[in-house]
Amino acid sequence: QVQLVESGGGSVQAGGSLRLSCAASGYTYSSYCMGWFRQAPGKEREGVAAIDSDGTTSYADSVKGRFTISQDNAKNTLYLQMNSLKPEDTAMYYCAADWAPPIMTAIQALGVITPLADFGYWGQGTQVTVSS
Repeated sequence: QVQLVESGGGSVQAGGSLRLSCAASGYTYSSYCMGWFRQAPGKEREGVAAIDSDGTTSYADSVKGRFTISQDNAKNTLYLQMNSLKPEDTAMYYCAADWAPPIMTAIQALGVITPLADFGYWGQGTQVTVSS
């Protein structure tokens, strides 16, 4: 079965950086939309960044200019480079994939109301903690 395995989380001080990875295995598709979501205690799961197979990227306003989503198709791996981290970035970060046509665009991915229903595959999550 297709699986998404995340890594790279940890604890850093404000202003620091982390690089999250999401490795896909089992089976992958040429057409897709993948994204990073995060959920803090007491809050809803929110979209952070997304990328589709056309190469288009999209970011939440709160992370624009600080986070960068990218992919290495040869390794079937998705990345999220997080710079200038803030305490409010503290959350469990999840990798998600949409491989069921019609495929969402990266822009649409950050506007979904029900991400758990709209993305068919999810990683286990990796914790990111930012202290001041």
